[in-house]
Amino acid sequence: MEIRELAARARNASLQLAAADTKTKNKALRAIAEILTQKSNEIEKANETDRQISEQNHLAAPLLKRLKFDAAKIKETVQGIESLISLPDPVGQTLSATELDKGLELYRVSCPIGVIGVIFESRPDALVQISTLCLKSGNAVLLKGGSEASHTNRILAGLISEASAQAGIPQGWIQLLETRAEVNEMLKLDEYIDLIIPRGSNEFVRYIMEHSSIPVLGHADGICHVYVDKEADPGMAVSITVDSKTQYVAVCNAAETLLVHEAIAPIFLPAAQKALESLHVELRGCEKTRQIISVKP
Repeated sequence: MEIRELAARARNASLQLAAADTKTKNKALRAIAEILTQKSNEIEKANETDRQISEQNHLAAPLLKRLKFDAAKIKETVQGIESLISLPDPVGQTLSATELDKGLELYRVSCPIGVIGVIFESRPDALVQISTLCLKSGNAVLLKGGSEASHTNRILAGLISEASAQAGIPQGWIQLLETRAEVNEMLKLDEYIDLIIPRGSNEFVRYIMEHSSIPVLGHADGICHVYVDKEADPGMAVSITVDSKTQYVAVCNAAETLLVHEAIAPIFLPAAQKALESLHVELRGCEKTRQIISVKP
């Protein structure tokens, strides 16, 4: 099917999805969680195929780790969907109200965006997270994941589409793109697509912005910080610091910078160093830090 036809189907579905009530959307989310659990073995087999191919192609170790979508990750992803179900419906919320004149009131009410194109990396769980967030917020979505996860993405998109349709969501709201050529074609479809969200390097985001008239939600350089205040509980601060860096080191939001208030530094830094170095994390510090603990500059 041509990309233009996929986008047109998503546009048509978005008009119906925007009007879907909370009960229907949550019913679809539950159906998605159930089918992912039921088809866990099939998903794992598809993911194993992707990982074998990627290993043969010498994919970098951090990317291979992100690519892994085993039973534990599937369970974690399903738990995320269950959490999403428990959240209030973001559609139809009155965000502000202003009385312009007597009998004349202006309201700002949240509504779906429409059709969102999302380009993301090799994590298959990102496909589930993005699509279910779009469903909850009443948006159709065109997804382009990393080619290294093609088999996993294909089965996930198919299962999500199948389960949501059975729950009453219009077919066509989720579409999967698989080639770079399709991405370039998507950038031209401003009559169907309302927003593009690219995840990747600044150069990639800039490329998307320069080659499309569709609004782009991009990002700038950023380093993930953990700040430890002077009033912090030292033990809790160490636990949070270790978790933010080591719970899943391959993700883009793993901690990279540790900012510590000078008043708590003599207590916190030695404990943090011991905990982090026991997990093979290398620390580097400023001059004041090196006066308290022995680390590289």
